[in-house]
Amino acid sequence: MIFASRQKLSTLTAFSHPDWNMDDNGMRIALDAMGTDARPISDIAGGVMAARETGDTILLIGDEQKIRPELAKQNTAGLSIEVIHAPEEILMSDKPANVMKSKPASSMHLGMQLVRNQQADAFVTMGNTGAAHAIATLSVLRRIPGVKRPALTIPYPVSGQPVVFLDVGANVDARPEWLEQFAVMGGLYAEIALKKSKPRIATLSNGEEEGKGNQLVRDVQERLRHLNINYIGHIEPKELLKAKTDVVVFDGFVGNIFMKTFEGTISYLTDVIRHELMSNMVSKIGAALARGAFRRVRKRIDPDEYGGAALLGVNGVVIIGHGSGSPLAVRSAIMQARIAVQGNLIDNIRTRLEQLNIHGGDED
Repeated sequence: MIFASRQKLSTLTAFSHPDWNMDDNGMRIALDAMGTDARPISDIAGGVMAARETGDTILLIGDEQKIRPELAKQNTAGLSIEVIHAPEEILMSDKPANVMKSKPASSMHLGMQLVRNQQADAFVTMGNTGAAHAIATLSVLRRIPGVKRPALTIPYPVSGQPVVFLDVGANVDARPEWLEQFAVMGGLYAEIALKKSKPRIATLSNGEEEGKGNQLVRDVQERLRHLNINYIGHIEPKELLKAKTDVVVFDGFVGNIFMKTFEGTISYLTDVIRHELMSNMVSKIGAALARGAFRRVRKRIDPDEYGGAALLGVNGVVIIGHGSGSPLAVRSAIMQARIAVQGNLIDNIRTRLEQLNIHGGDED
């Protein structure tokens, strides 16, 4: 059973972030308040931030005794916030296979049930990725008919513009037909989220030449070459960072390692630059003069600006972020969710797969 209590006040003037396309259609976004490592503090702060910016109703799902005191610290005047009590909590240490049935009253279960029952437009969590994937795919929402495997999909900042990466961790072992669908879903997501017309789709490999890569990559290339999509062939990591494609497809093992290496490199270079700028007085003066530029660079490559990864292929909009995410990351994940809802992502995936005749295979 879902226990809801509502807090609604007068309308507050919302402001629009230039990176997101807003409209006047209020949505109901279910937010896992027990997701981040700092739960529920960062989750609530990010949810309030998004509610103020969009005017949407944010459903905070989790332990009400923990949520209420933190929510009281926020300025919620004029915002539409609902608290839905979920007595069970999924921890980062919980095994995905165990939580599907062992914690049916968790914030993840209840949040996805709201989406399934059309009581919420989307579900956002910064919690256990494996658990969220398992609950969405195998328990509550299930796959869109015809989708073989869902993929975690993120628009990541590369050379100043987002590139859609998928799969970034949902399927560490993959088949060519799965990646074929990833390419189609990723292209559609780029159309909706990045406003790209005929997005360029590439496969990541160790060389651009035809025939490069392992057997999986070669088989995927053969499949994609015959689809009515804008497939441009293989791309190498060094070219990917120059934004020569709009979508890049790989299996979840490669994608997860690539993402973590990329983020680790950014963190390393940031530390090196900071150390060198503080090494002497002349460098400190130069750093002070260039502070504005450094802030702009950091904003362009900050993962918190994008927030989370869309789980493409399930029967509902689900966004999964990092447990270490800040309130800004939570807010950004909510923005990702509303863009997917605005673009009618679920129905469009179903239609696109049918048009390309690569549906079927639910028995896999």
